Amino acid sequence: MKFNKLAILGSGSMGTAILAGLMRRGVDASEVVASTKTEATASRLADEFGITAIATETNSAANAEAVVDADIVLIAVKPGYVIEVLTQLASNLKPGSLVISVAAGITTAAMQAAVADNVAVVRAMPNTPAIVGRAVTGLAAGSRVTPEQLATASELFESVGRVVVVGEDQIDQLSTVSGSGPAYVFYFIEEFTKAAVELGFTPDQARMLVEETFLGASELLAASGKTPADLRRQVTSPNGTTMQAIAVFEQANLHELFGRATAAALARAREIAAGK
Repeated sequence: MKFNKLAILGSGSMGTAILAGLMRRGVDASEVVASTKTEATASRLADEFGITAIATETNSAANAEAVVDADIVLIAVKPGYVIEVLTQLASNLKPGSLVISVAAGITTAAMQAAVADNVAVVRAMPNTPAIVGRAVTGLAAGSRVTPEQLATASELFESVGRVVVVGEDQIDQLSTVSGSGPAYVFYFIEEFTKAAVELGFTPDQARMLVEETFLGASELLAASGKTPADLRRQVTSPNGTTMQAIAVFEQANLHELFGRATAAALARAREIAAGK
C-alpha cells in the first residue's frame, strides 16, 4: 500500500477496526494520524497502536492538523457530519489526495462538491465484521479517482476483509445486503434462540446450540466450495424432520419477506442520501 501519510478522522468501531487491520498488515504507525473526540480515546489509540492521535476535546484544530500532507484521508464520522467536516477541511487537504468516506448515504457528488477539484473521493460501505477482519466492503469511485487510487482504496479495505467495486448506483443496494446483513443474521439467531428456549433448553444452552450451529454452518460453507442450496439438500432427508421445518419456512414465503425487508432498507438509504 503506497502512501506517506494516512489520516483517520473518527475513532468509532469502524475507524478503529480499519486502523487495527492496517496495523496487522504491517503499516508503519508513524505514517498514521488519527483525530478523535476525546483525549481518553486519543491516548488509548496512541498506546495500543503507536500512532499519533489528536483529540478535538483539547485541540479544536485536531482534524485540520491530522490531514496536513495526508495522501489518504479516511472519514469515519457519523453521516450527518461528513460534508461539514469536508467543507471545514477543504483548504487543508493535500492536492492529489484521496478522501474515503465510510458514511452511509453520502454521495461522491456531495463529497466532491465540498472539496477542491484536485482531490478525489471514494465512497466505501464496509460492514461490522471488519472488527474481526471479516468484512465485506463495497467501493464506489468518484469521477476524479485514478485506477491507482482505486487500487489503494481496495488494498486499504482488504486489511479488514473482502472488497467489491461497484458503480455508485449500486452502493445503496449493497448496503441493504452486506451493510445491514449482519443485523439480519443476528436477528435470526435471536429468534432461533428464543425457539430453542421454548423447547426446554436453558438460555445458555440455547445460545450455545444456535450460535455454534451458525458458526459451524458458515465455516462448512466456506470450506466446502458448495452452494448453500447443495448443503441444505445434504441435511434435508426426504420426509425427515428438517424437510418439515423447511416447508414451514417456505409457507412463510421468506423470499418475499427478504425482498420487502431489503426494499425498506434501500428506501431509507435513498432518503438519507436526499438529506431526509
